[in-house]
Amino acid sequence: MAISAHAPQRANPLTELTLASLRSRTSAKWRRYSADVLPLWVAEMDVAPAPAVREALERAVSGGDLGYPAGTAYTEALAEFADQRWDWSVSPGHMTTVADVITGYVDVISMLTEPGSDVVVNPPVYPPFFSYLKAAGRNVIDAPLGADLRLDFASLEDAFRRATEGGRPAAYLLCSPHNPTGTAHTRAELERVAALADRYGVRVVVDEIHAPLVYAEHEFVPYLSVPGGEKAFSLMAASKAWNLAGVPAAIVVGGSAVQTELAAYATSPHHGPTHMGTIAQTAAYLHGGEWLDDLMDGLDANRRLLGTLIDEHLAGADYRLPEATYLTWIDCGPLELEGDPAAHFLEHAKVALNSGPTFGAGGDDHVRLNIATHPDIITEAVRRMGASTHLG
Repeated sequence: MAISAHAPQRANPLTELTLASLRSRTSAKWRRYSADVLPLWVAEMDVAPAPAVREALERAVSGGDLGYPAGTAYTEALAEFADQRWDWSVSPGHMTTVADVITGYVDVISMLTEPGSDVVVNPPVYPPFFSYLKAAGRNVIDAPLGADLRLDFASLEDAFRRATEGGRPAAYLLCSPHNPTGTAHTRAELERVAALADRYGVRVVVDEIHAPLVYAEHEFVPYLSVPGGEKAFSLMAASKAWNLAGVPAAIVVGGSAVQTELAAYATSPHHGPTHMGTIAQTAAYLHGGEWLDDLMDGLDANRRLLGTLIDEHLAGADYRLPEATYLTWIDCGPLELEGDPAAHFLEHAKVALNSGPTFGAGGDDHVRLNIATHPDIITEAVRRMGASTHLG
């Protein structure tokens, strides 16, 4: 008797853990709010570690390998990952390590500009772009995204013009892929950015922490790979794609035209990564690819599930499928809720989301919802949210 062959069913990392096991966690996502709240806010994923990462950390702990980081394995791992995933050849010699992505972009911008200099950002955008730049003594200039949640080049050029009017050095902190909208900037868009930056003499620093998290029909384009990108700096890490915020590490990548500046930064006093962070992220880049593919399949299903649920329970809310990341951006304005939608859903639905106004211009009436969890949790959360819109 002939037996038909079937491919083994791939595991979904997002369905491995129960709600009870997740509630036993002590991280911010699960401890900020009371136990009756479903937390879909901060960028933590509800997954077990990728096996390669878990095994690498277990080996380090059992062997007492808990000292200071050394060597080039981490940067070499990113170079290999970039070549395999993005067809981008970048030398580990064009990289140096840093404590985390935020520290990296603040350090680099501080090196490239002066106190009081202007830094352009694209709101709505990751809130630390505002707070950390201001704490570093820089002035933030908005170049808001367009209504289509993509870069608005008229707005960007106007911001570049204003930022450079005083003659001081200016910078542009680009989020790619974009948080919170999930937009994956295209090669053509990034080429236009580089041309504008060159025209106005603006230094570009790119937060590419979400780079591995791009859905199949879209493409991640490393900014340093486009013409003009050789004058820029990128910050990369495996922490978002493999859920490693608790073991931080990051890499500063410099374009070919900024190697003198990169070398100066590499030898300057600055905070470096943890040894455990470099161990975990090296394992992720080298051996976590299959797990990442399974994760992206699960996230793809969840982003589509969310659209169906919004149509069913929050009809009128504007939701666009993200092109990248596990963070979704929802316009709740048509629901005509009173006040901040995130506050409404927390109080009346017991669902924790990120408040849109904290992301700057364009954030009013919006919420950010994290889909990196079990689909049953998303289903219950949106059901609760829908029910809460009928209260009173």
